[in-house]
Amino acid sequence: RSVVFPEPSVAAGPNGLPLTTSSSGLKWADAKVGTGQPVKIGSPVSIDYSMASTAGRFPQIYTTKDKGAPYRWTLGDGTTIEGIEKAILGDDTENIPPMLPGGIRRVIVPASLGYEGGSKSKKCIATTVEEGGIGPIPPKEAGDGAFQRWVQFYCNPRIPYQPDLVLDIKLYGKRSL
Repeated sequence: RSVVFPEPSVAAGPNGLPLTTSSSGLKWADAKVGTGQPVKIGSPVSIDYSMASTAGRFPQIYTTKDKGAPYRWTLGDGTTIEGIEKAILGDDTENIPPMLPGGIRRVIVPASLGYEGGSKSKKCIATTVEEGGIGPIPPKEAGDGAFQRWVQFYCNPRIPYQPDLVLDIKLYGKRSL
């Protein structure tokens, strides 16, 4: 029985990070490897992220950077898309190493690990995590139209597919929710 290793690809052209693709379709590359111990299921987590889409003329959706508050949740509680949790926790079966605190990872999340299901799914009917939606969801009150772009790309019943989600994630060390 031979071992099959994921194939690398490159994000953002020739100057991009070499990405590794897992069997689930998740692509990742570490821009900076953190230090310390990986976080575990049940741990509170804080990340800053920049969110973009592989669709549309203006793919940038939202960033928590300089917004005053990172995105926070408890790993494994069902409030965050599977692709982000897998990118942070890692997955031995897919050769995805866990992120370490202080690390920065680019992740390309396929629809199956993201907001798949369109406008009829729980992920889009409830448009905030507090209402039962699956995060991260840009805040409705964001003055830059981030929430509207997110809805257009990921909760639009007229789009027959969900585009991949591109995230740059910075994992913080131990913080409380």
